[in-house]
Amino acid sequence: MLKKRLIPCLLLQNGQLVKSIGFKEYQIVGNPKIAIQFFNAWAVDEIIFLDISKTGDYTTLLRKDYNYKTLENIEDIIKESAKICFVPLTVGGGIKNIGQMTELFKSGADKVIINTEAFRRPEFITEAAKKFGSQAIVVSIDAKKNVKGEYEVFIDHGQEATGVGPAEWAKKAGLMGAGEIFLTSIDKDGSLQGYDLELLKKVTEEVKIPVIACGGVGKWQDLVDGVNVGGASAVSAANIFHFTEQSTKQAKKHMKDAGLDVRI
Repeated sequence: MLKKRLIPCLLLQNGQLVKSIGFKEYQIVGNPKIAIQFFNAWAVDEIIFLDISKTGDYTTLLRKDYNYKTLENIEDIIKESAKICFVPLTVGGGIKNIGQMTELFKSGADKVIINTEAFRRPEFITEAAKKFGSQAIVVSIDAKKNVKGEYEVFIDHGQEATGVGPAEWAKKAGLMGAGEIFLTSIDKDGSLQGYDLELLKKVTEEVKIPVIACGGVGKWQDLVDGVNVGGASAVSAANIFHFTEQSTKQAKKHMKDAGLDVRI
């Protein structure tokens, strides 16, 4: 049986590390290169970079005495990170073609995450899997409950409703060649209230490929519940790791003490 993975998710907006709440509010928390140095030392299993930048929607509010260079694009960030990082790097955000993927892999990415383009053009998943292998292709699914109280997939930074259920889409993505699903609850994002376990179970029960849970972690037990209750193969979080020293080591210890098979 494969070990359960702990994966920090780093959200990037115009080259800066941010934390997110509900896919609507963002707060600058630092420089991604510094975060990588910490996570690399703390022995996580993988690191996810998601570039959530939107053209024209963001103005830097850095203090004038900010001393770290802000890298200008995701390729530069991955190149810098790959120099100091010794765990797999998974990268996503705005990927629309094979050429962009090729550049990310050349820069040091081990896997790529696709979301909106994959939904709009499912054959893109197959094209990517044939080119790079299914193990390198992760389909990201952002979902929340709609006005009817039903789970629905949202694309384009969580702003566009699709009318499609996340379990249905996850199953199709797997059949099209995806190697993993990265599932985020928009409702739980930044809430610190734990994963949406109902959503997670609906998806993990439908697919045969690994599912990475994300959105809502506020305590270490949430990671355990993501695996034991939600059925996730890996658990990811963002906000909780930014403000607790050596937090990934503490998280791993809690997971191991709860009986999960994790790499220490």
